[in-house]
Amino acid sequence: MTGSRGGVLELAVLGSLHETPLHGYELRKRLNTLLGMFRAFSYGSLYPCLKGLLNDGYIIEEQPAADVVLGRRSKIVYRLTAEGKERLEELLTEAGPSAWEDESFGIRFAFFRHTEAEVRLRILEGRRSRLEERLDAFRTALTRTRERLDSYTLELQRHGLESVEREVRWLNELIDTERAQAVRDKSDETDETDD
Repeated sequence: MTGSRGGVLELAVLGSLHETPLHGYELRKRLNTLLGMFRAFSYGSLYPCLKGLLNDGYIIEEQPAADVVLGRRSKIVYRLTAEGKERLEELLTEAGPSAWEDESFGIRFAFFRHTEAEVRLRILEGRRSRLEERLDAFRTALTRTRERLDSYTLELQRHGLESVEREVRWLNELIDTERAQAVRDKSDETDETDD
């Protein structure tokens, strides 16, 4: 479960099981929907991940009642344990560089509703900073190579630049919303203590 890929899958599995217990097929479908939006998901990595989470005590397997057996085989249901909830909370508080990289930002964003406001803001600001660095690199490369590129390659570069600019604008809006909500929350707390 080491490395950013394992951490992303671990977060996705724990976050999905936090919502509801699932059997393997349901979990696979949910992860494919969730992870598929952000990157390719290898089904061959799910069951080793589940085995690691079981060994670590973060999830448990439950056999359904005999009258709920589907087909010839019973479907094992995976459920989050108290330790798994703690591990999910730990993963959701991480706001360092790995949280805003391409590999994990989308998954972290998918579970923002379970993430504290301060951590969300740090991740959003970190992601924006990373993309602004990327924009500078794009612009520099485009300026240097513009006259040597054919029109199709130039359009591809322009498309990449516009995509990153669009994401930066989106992040700016999210950051503004998060900050405004923090001000409202603080104001509500002040009003409650004054009463």
